[in-house]
Amino acid sequence: MGRYLLDSNAFIWAKIAPNVLATQAREIIEDSKNTLFVSAACLWELADKASKGKLPEFELILRQQPDGLIGSLQQSGMQLMPIEVTHIETAYRLPLLHRDPFDRMMIAQALTEDAIVISRDRIFRDYPRVKLVSA
Repeated sequence: MGRYLLDSNAFIWAKIAPNVLATQAREIIEDSKNTLFVSAACLWELADKASKGKLPEFELILRQQPDGLIGSLQQSGMQLMPIEVTHIETAYRLPLLHRDPFDRMMIAQALTEDAIVISRDRIFRDYPRVKLVSA
């Protein structure tokens, strides 16, 4: 039983192509004893890319669920992790190893909320206290 924060790539794959996920990541996501979070920063990043026509998978997720993102999260047993002031303060204190604001926020949230990140993005490994499971 653990607390996990899905990065953008893990969220997309969990929703539309779970077989693409690494075995460990898929097992974690499918285990109902685990608490799964998706950051508001993650969803914002996906929406931003999709609005530019770069992410048709995101539009597919929206079309699959009549209740939009909230329904999609609930259907998968995932919870929205909002951006809190403590997350912003933690992000501010992070070393500038990476400049992507969405990833930096997810790193801050994982550290603040003691959550393990599920991602294929290796940048998370550069932050020593971040726990990571490869997606």
